[in-house]
Amino acid sequence: MDKLLTFPDTSGMALSIRAKALMFHDPRSAELLEQVERIAPTEATTLIIGETGTGKELIARHIHNVSGRRGPFVAVNCGAFSETLIDAELFGHEAGAFTGATQARSGWFEAANGGTLFLDEIGDLSMALQVKLLRVLQERQVVRLGARTPVPLNVRLVAATNVDLHKAVAADRFRSDLYYRLSVATVHLDPLHQRPGDIIPLARHFIGVYSEKIKAPEATLSPAARLALLEYDWPGNIRELENVIHFALIVCRDGVIQPDDLKLSGISRRRPRDEAAVPLHVPVHTPLPGSASSAGFRQRLSALINGMIEADQPELFDSVEEIVVRTAFDACHRNQVQTARVLGISRNILRTHLKRFGLLSHSGRSDDAYPDNEPAGQPLPVDAQPGGRGAELLQ
Repeated sequence: MDKLLTFPDTSGMALSIRAKALMFHDPRSAELLEQVERIAPTEATTLIIGETGTGKELIARHIHNVSGRRGPFVAVNCGAFSETLIDAELFGHEAGAFTGATQARSGWFEAANGGTLFLDEIGDLSMALQVKLLRVLQERQVVRLGARTPVPLNVRLVAATNVDLHKAVAADRFRSDLYYRLSVATVHLDPLHQRPGDIIPLARHFIGVYSEKIKAPEATLSPAARLALLEYDWPGNIRELENVIHFALIVCRDGVIQPDDLKLSGISRRRPRDEAAVPLHVPVHTPLPGSASSAGFRQRLSALINGMIEADQPELFDSVEEIVVRTAFDACHRNQVQTARVLGISRNILRTHLKRFGLLSHSGRSDDAYPDNEPAGQPLPVDAQPGGRGAELLQ
C-alpha cells in the first residue's frame, strides 16, 4: 500500500493553498521519501524547496515524526506576520518590551523546545531578522526582546521556501551565510506534474475524503477523466487537485466522474517535450535569459529603458516595475502563484506589488497564512507539550 501523509486533523482546517495529502506512488516520490527518512534521524537543519501546494509542511511533519524527538512540532509562516510583529513572535518578549507588551511571552523557538520548529516562507524574512536567526543557529540560544538572559534551545529547525534562494542571495535579499546554515540537508519537492504517478492515487484519496463529507457514494473516475487529470499541468499542485475532485463529486452523475465534471482552469496544460524547458506563457520564439539570443534581448531592453531616460520619463523605476508586474500578472491570467514563480519572487512580495499598483484589494488577506482561523499573535496548535533539553540544536 502506498504511504500517505496527511495532517493530524483536517476537519477544522480553513481553506488554504497548502497540500493536505501526499502520496509516494511515483518513482520520484518514492525516492524522495527514502531521502527524507534518511535525513530525519540525523537532526540536521533541513531546507525544503518546492512550489506552493506541493506538500512542504507535510514533509516537515514527517521529518519530525521520524526523528524521534519528543517535543512538539510548531509551524510558523514567516510571511503571515508583519515586520514589527514577527520579531517578538519568533524570539519572545518581556513585559514592557514594546507598546502593548503587558506581560512576558515566550516565542516560537521556546514553544518548540525539545521538538521541531518549521519556518515556512523563510525567504520573506527581512535582512535584520536573518541576522538574528543566524545568531540563534550559531549560539543555540535565544534572547527575548527586552531581556538580557539567553534561553538555551534544543530545537530541530526545518525551513521551507517556494522562491529560488540562489537568486535571492545574488540579489542581496538573502544572506549567503544563513542559506548555507539552513541547507545542511536540502529536500527538493517536485511539482505535481513532474510526479504523474501520484495524481490518480491522490485523486482517489480525495474522492474518499469528500464522498464522506458530502455523504455521497464513492464515485469512480472514467478512463477519459483519468487521462484528463494526467494531461493537465497542475499549476496549483495538490491543493488544486483537491479542489477539482471536490467539485467533480458535487456535479458528477451516476457515480462516475467524466472529463466535463473536472473544473480544470486552463491556466496551464502540459507542454510538448521540446517546449518543456520554456517558462509558461512565454512564446517559444521569445529569446530567454541564458539562450543564444539572450544578449540581443537584453540589449533591446536596455535600449527601451535608455529611450525612457532620454524622454525624461517621470518615476522611471516605478513605471518599469509596474509594467513588469502587470505584464506577468496578465500573462499568467491573474494567477498569483504562477506570477510569483515566473518573476522569481515570493507570493507575499508579489501581493505587496499587486496592492501597490491597484491590482489587488488592500483588504485581501493571504489565503495561505498560518495559523488557520487564528489572529496573528495567537499560539499555533502544537502536537505535544515541550520536552526536555538534552540534545543541542545542530548546525
